[in-house]
Parts: sequence; structure tokens; C-alpha cells
Amino acid sequence: MSTQGQVITCKAAVAWEPNKPLVIEDVEVAPPQAGEVRIKILYTALCHTDAYTWSGKDPEGLFPCVLGHEAAGIVESVGEGVTDVKPGDHVIPCYQAECKDCKFCKSGKTNLCGKVRAATGVGVMMNDRKSRFSIKGKPIYHFMGTSTFSQYTVVHDVSVAKIDPQAPLEKVCLLGCGVPTGLGAVWNTAKVESGSIVSVFGLGTVGLAVAEGAKAAGASRIIGIDIDGKKFERAKDFGVTEFINPKDHDKPIQQVIVDMTDGGVDYSFECIGNVSVMRSALECCHKGWGMSVIVGVAASGQEISTRPFQLVTGRVWKGTAFGGFKSRSQVPWLVDKYMKKEIKVDEYITHNQTLSEINKAFDMMHEGDCLRVVLDMQT
Repeated sequence: MSTQGQVITCKAAVAWEPNKPLVIEDVEVAPPQAGEVRIKILYTALCHTDAYTWSGKDPEGLFPCVLGHEAAGIVESVGEGVTDVKPGDHVIPCYQAECKDCKFCKSGKTNLCGKVRAATGVGVMMNDRKSRFSIKGKPIYHFMGTSTFSQYTVVHDVSVAKIDPQAPLEKVCLLGCGVPTGLGAVWNTAKVESGSIVSVFGLGTVGLAVAEGAKAAGASRIIGIDIDGKKFERAKDFGVTEFINPKDHDKPIQQVIVDMTDGGVDYSFECIGNVSVMRSALECCHKGWGMSVIVGVAASGQEISTRPFQLVTGRVWKGTAFGGFKSRSQVPWLVDKYMKKEIKVDEYITHNQTLSEINKAFDMMHEGDCLRVVLDMQT
């Protein structure tokens, strides 16, 4: 029976209020309007950004909502005017849109896109400024323009990357957020050269992807910094050559790194979202040319600081979103690289659960031995 044009009732994990357990509910998902795509989500991974909004610390966080933004699925139906995807296509929803037409997209200088941000930032769709999710008539907000903790979701067509149908969706769902963010921070934002010395602060999924990207770029030393010493063995598999635990040193961590690198690293990456660590990451960079890239998202209202002399003497402080990748153009390319075994994806998946176990899955995510938990959305 065709569901096109019909309201679909399915299971979704709903965040009714901050910090309260997610509730598996029957939600009604309206058909896609013009410029929209309804996707059957098969697999979704959990990311710390979901937990950040759920915690209530995100100023854009709206409740009740359907969280989730790192996923893969199959197009169920499309709205009027959608030509780039069709029912049956395998896709990755992308929280970083790419319309190819706005000032940002045409600039050639950024992967940010302005077309639907005004709607996705407030949990609704652009067309009518309303949600496509409801429970017994009560609207449920969207999240990041993706809302993948639902068996069906509706997204803008500029937020859908069509991928190789042979790619395993239970793996490549990770290419919707964390892995590209780390790889791209190295390849697109910093443009790390062969022979560089690199430091990575925080050895979770994104930090390990930074290490993997730096290894592929030919970095000579990749120094991993984390307060959990158990993470080093695994980090070696992703390219980390040396490990520092700040707890083992009395001196500031930036001084430790400067001392062991003859003046500092060429590139540093902060993958935690801690503003004091961001300062350390900048100040461990080499005078004259060192670059530090902020990858981690700090809590609302936090500010960064350093002495201006750090920048006057040649250090560069940059930030990155989704690793600088243009989503619809480049996520399919990343999937192809994975299919050719040129990038890791499977190695980041440490746990598998089902949608009904989502609260337990979030508990796992906060444990040190977990990188990514992937949920099977249809069981």
C-alpha cells in the first residue's frame, strides 16, 4: 500500500522536556510539502550534540522535540518540485544544508548555507513555518533540520545527500556528522601538510577522526591529549603516535607540548568544547605559523580568551562546522571513499542497540569505552 500523500504513524523517541528520559511515542508524520523529502530512517547514531540539546544547555533547544542528526535511510516520498532525489533512493540527511544558490553557497569560501537556517534553527519547516511531527494534534519540534530519532522524518531537499545504494546504511550513517567533522577539520579547514606535527585534544569519535585525517595527510607526529589514559591504545589504531594525560603533569599542558615539540605544534585541534582547553590548544601552537582549529561546541554563553600577543606573533585561531564539507556534494564522495576502504567508519561503532533502548544507549555513550552507538530504527 502506497503511503505517498498520507500521514504516517510510526515510532519516535520524543524529548518532552530537558534531562528527562526520552519516551517512545506513536507520532504522526505529515507528507512532505514543496521542496521537502520524507525519509524512512533505518539507522541512526548518537552524538554528543543530541545530548547537549537534550540537557537544556542549548539556547536553540526547543521541547518537545525529536532529536537525532547522524543517520541513513531511504526516501519514502518527495514533495512538489523535488528533482534531486526520488522514492527508493538511499540517502543521508544533512544538518548542514547545501542549496548551491545562496550567498554562502556561491561564495566559494564556506560550506555553510543560509537557505533553510531560519526555519531549522527554530524547529520547523521553511514552507509554512510548521512542524511535520505531531502527537494527537500537538506539534513536536524538529531538531537540526533532521530529527532522525523517528522511523520517518521530513527534511528539506537541500539537506539530503543521495549516496551509493550498495553502501551499508548501518555503517555510513556515521558520515552524517562526527567522522566528516574530524576528517574535514584536517583536510579542508587546516589543510595539514605532510611532515606536520599535530596535537588533538579529546579522543572521542571526532578527535580520532582528526587523527585519522592527519595520518592520511602525512603528519609526522600526532599527539593525543585526553584525561582518560585508557583511550591511548585505541587511538594508536587511528594514527595517534604519542599520548599525554594532563593529569600526569604539573605544568600547563600547552607548556608540556611546546617543550616536547621544539617550540610547539604546527596544527592543533580542540575536539571537546571546553573553552579553557581551546586556549591551551592555541597556545601549544608554534610561533609564526601554528594554527589551532576549534571543532568542539562549547556551551551557550561561554567565551574564549588568550593574550592578543599569541596572534600578533603569528598563530591563527579558526573554527569549523561539519569539517568544511559541502554536504550534498561531498558526503557521497566520503561514502565512496569508505567503499574503497580509504577511510574508516566501522571502527568507530562500538555498540549497537534498537530504538526502544535509546536511553540505555545514551548512558553507554557517556562511558569512556564507547565511541558511537548505532540504533536499528525498525526493530
